Amino acid sequence: MVDCGPGTTYKMARMGIATKKVHHVFLTHHHFDHNVDLPCFALVRWDLCKGTEPPLKVYGPPPTRSFVEQLLGEKGAFFPDWPSRVTHPVSITIFEHRGGVSPRPAPAFNARDVEPGTVEETANWTVTAARVHHVEPTLVSLAYRFDTNQGSIVFAGDCGDCPELRVLAQGADTLVAPCVMVGSAKSPNYLDGIIMGTDEVREIAKKAGVRRVVLTHNGAANSPEKRKPFIEAVGEVFPGEVLFPDELTTIDL
Repeated sequence: MVDCGPGTTYKMARMGIATKKVHHVFLTHHHFDHNVDLPCFALVRWDLCKGTEPPLKVYGPPPTRSFVEQLLGEKGAFFPDWPSRVTHPVSITIFEHRGGVSPRPAPAFNARDVEPGTVEETANWTVTAARVHHVEPTLVSLAYRFDTNQGSIVFAGDCGDCPELRVLAQGADTLVAPCVMVGSAKSPNYLDGIIMGTDEVREIAKKAGVRRVVLTHNGAANSPEKRKPFIEAVGEVFPGEVLFPDELTTIDL
């Protein structure tokens, strides 16, 4: 999972995606619209587990480790919740009915502050991070690239055009990029380049040689008619596929 913004766990339920299937969460930055549902997701995942699943791994820029600890640790905001579920007889009975074997384990979370470079490698994918331009120095922001046997995908998170993103996106199959306006978002009197418009997205996609662009992070473009100008503007320069999906959309990567 990349980011965990408002309603993520609810949207997963609507799409029939089990929380137990997600073992890794990659946070791009610590604006609430990218991390606010993490405690909900993490606790739902743990509560539905039988106790044999791997700990949830959470990666992100500083202060990811302290963020997770302050929410879910033994002195965290949600500490009153899970000790009750671990020790109360009724909670233990429910856990056993789900197939769990007592004693019920406490939640296990492995949170890491990551730096640019290789973040994680599994048998199926490798993740590389790059530090990208957004609202530094108040927050550190990352973009992630996933290379798999089926292809590669870059999640730009929230960021503007920057050399680090262009390098990370080179030769990727899919670029998932924020796009908040038709035209350029580099105006110093408005967005000052901290995020992208269609001008920036299409130039990055074309020069990086990606095959497909997926536009995101634009709540105002909430209908096919409103999304059409964005798709057309990117397509004027970028020759590949341009998608601007609605909520709860699945894309085969």
